[in-house]
Amino acid sequence: MNPTRTAIRVGVARGWIELRQLFTTGLDLIGQFLTPAIALGVLYLLRDRDYAGSDLSVAELALPGLIGSIIAFNGLYGTANALVLDREDGTLLRAKAAPNGMISYFIGKIITVAGSVCVQVVVVLAVGMMIIGGFSLDGAGAWATFAWIVLLGLLATLPIGAILGSVLDEPRDTFLLTIPLMGLVAISGIFYPITAMPGWLQGLAQAFPTYWAGIGMRSALLPDEAVAIEIGQSWRHLETAAVLGTWAVAGLLIAPMVLRRMARNESGSSMQTRREKAMQRAF
Repeated sequence: MNPTRTAIRVGVARGWIELRQLFTTGLDLIGQFLTPAIALGVLYLLRDRDYAGSDLSVAELALPGLIGSIIAFNGLYGTANALVLDREDGTLLRAKAAPNGMISYFIGKIITVAGSVCVQVVVVLAVGMMIIGGFSLDGAGAWATFAWIVLLGLLATLPIGAILGSVLDEPRDTFLLTIPLMGLVAISGIFYPITAMPGWLQGLAQAFPTYWAGIGMRSALLPDEAVAIEIGQSWRHLETAAVLGTWAVAGLLIAPMVLRRMARNESGSSMQTRREKAMQRAF
């Protein structure tokens, strides 16, 4: 049997096993849904507050952005955090020791992170529709937009997360990564229209995938008249595809090189050094 094909099959099986464990373990479930649950609770309280005299509530405008931020934030952070943790506890080193083990490992990790993001998106969308209302996916066009935003958003963020996870040394580094990521979410028009922000912040936000995942979700879930609050009063699908596609291509070109270098440098001594640092932090 072809070794590469076997590695891919093992990687797919590994990804499904990790996904099943993720959604059948209490602490992991809390970690997956605590923040979205809090955000949905806040939006529920804002469901009757209209935005700037429009027919849409603040909650209706914010929910698609929340879904977009889940794709961008969790796709990037989830991959980076998983790589750092697996390097520290030796999982990556054990994968390296097996024939084509790195191929299986990375395929499994992609399936785990992408699968968890998709489950969160579906759950948040379903709950949001029930408690807030005002959303629909009527027609093939809306469903197609929803699907390609999820797919392209993950392609734009998973490789970047892999790159960051390869260069960060310890879990504390990934925790510190949340600070700039949350700042990026705050300026990306996720919870309030970006047009209400200063021009320089608008330009900065548009350089990153988070804003484009958010506007893509708004175009799929909100009525046509909601486009009036967007920049240029347009959903800008071409620009969305261009920016997310650029991040995806750049990530897919750079990530394999960085991951190969990380795998070459992974050794028992480097893992032991990270464990010693972890023990020092613990005590």
